[in-house]
Amino acid sequence: MSQFKYPILMVHGMGFRDRRHLNYWGRIPKVLEEEGATIYYGDQDSNGSVEDNAEFLADRIRKLASENNIEKFNVIAHSKGGLDIRYAISTLKVNDLIATVTTMNTPHNGSYTVDKLLRFPSFLVRFGCAVTDIWFRILGDRKPSTYKVIRGFLTSEAEKFNNENPDDPNIYYQSYAFSCKKVTSDMFLWFSNLIVRMVEGENDGFLTPRALKWGNFRGHFRSVSNRGISHCDVVDMRRRPLSKKKGDGVSDITDIYRDIARELKQMGY
Repeated sequence: MSQFKYPILMVHGMGFRDRRHLNYWGRIPKVLEEEGATIYYGDQDSNGSVEDNAEFLADRIRKLASENNIEKFNVIAHSKGGLDIRYAISTLKVNDLIATVTTMNTPHNGSYTVDKLLRFPSFLVRFGCAVTDIWFRILGDRKPSTYKVIRGFLTSEAEKFNNENPDDPNIYYQSYAFSCKKVTSDMFLWFSNLIVRMVEGENDGFLTPRALKWGNFRGHFRSVSNRGISHCDVVDMRRRPLSKKKGDGVSDITDIYRDIARELKQMGY
């Protein structure tokens, strides 16, 4: 089996942490290791701001590189993790240690739904975010900042972020989009799916394909079944295939990551 030139750093999204016995990425790391990859994890806060999480990631990347004699990393990031790593690269200048960035359902272009939701009275939104911060601090976050994170999903803030954090021409960027086929595809995300569907259309429970395109956009993927692929399915939260069926669509999310791994190796990364 051919080996990767660079190890993979997996950068999680919002709402969860990298934990040893409850892996954010389900079966995916094992699949990548079977393809010859060495895996590291971002371990940044669940609900930390992009700036704070990026600072943590930049320090971690430099430390891992120094301690393990690593020249560069291939980064695979889910959801907000893609914004965290882009900020670390462009603003905090760890670009010399990154070879590739693959983002999975990352809100690069912001959310029209968040634009509308943040028209609610500010004190209500801030109160809800403050309660959320308390919970995530209990769960281990060092500096949760949920309100700031949510504001970052505004389309205006996304445009500003993209202008201030341009891609490094020496790094290969690619993005993937996935979506549910119906509101009830994911029982945990049915309500948010319904809201986003009413405002914007087809989505993964949070985000539409429009929001997810960045760099070399690899496409909008759906499952082979009627269920579709939710924001949580993208990181294998259910720990099992999406469907036993084979055909036009994705049967198992780990197949996507296996293909990503093989392509990165073929490209010399």
